[in-house]
Amino acid sequence: MRDVPNDHPLHRWFAGLVEESFQERVGIASVGLLDYLTDLLTEFIHVERINLLVDGSGRRIEDVADMLCATELSEHTAPDIRKREYHRHIGDFTLFWTGVYPENLRRIHRRQSKDDLINYFDQGKRSYLIASNLSAANLEPPGQVLAELSDKFEYCVYGLGLVRQRWEAGEPPAGGFDLLSN
Repeated sequence: MRDVPNDHPLHRWFAGLVEESFQERVGIASVGLLDYLTDLLTEFIHVERINLLVDGSGRRIEDVADMLCATELSEHTAPDIRKREYHRHIGDFTLFWTGVYPENLRRIHRRQSKDDLINYFDQGKRSYLIASNLSAANLEPPGQVLAELSDKFEYCVYGLGLVRQRWEAGEPPAGGFDLLSN
């Protein structure tokens, strides 16, 4: 599913920003968690990855409420692996919007969507926890990383906001890697 390899300049740039923001400002140094957040930012550069889930007619699902319905409606027919991926995506979706583009949440609420009734913080934590509980030993990412995302959701939101501030300020990571010059 990954389109951007680890050695791609964009991935390396996000990795530097994530490491600095989280290690220096948030106090989180978990390699698995930082790698996951770097991958999330890199993958969500592709807009179609943000709204990855589709309904029965093939239309992209854009509201968390509809994502939850799709997960619950498929409860009796979907294997745990599918439920895990749905909940993982809901966690990713809520983390991305609350951390990187929280102003978009105000736009969502202005259009009076079903998501007006959903607390993205609570749902993100809940979805990552469900996904971690549905994790088998051989699955990537490990259930431990998803549990950590649930447990530290608010810190991850704050840290992703710092990452955005740094990229908007044009600050290259301390290691000297500058996306614009590579």
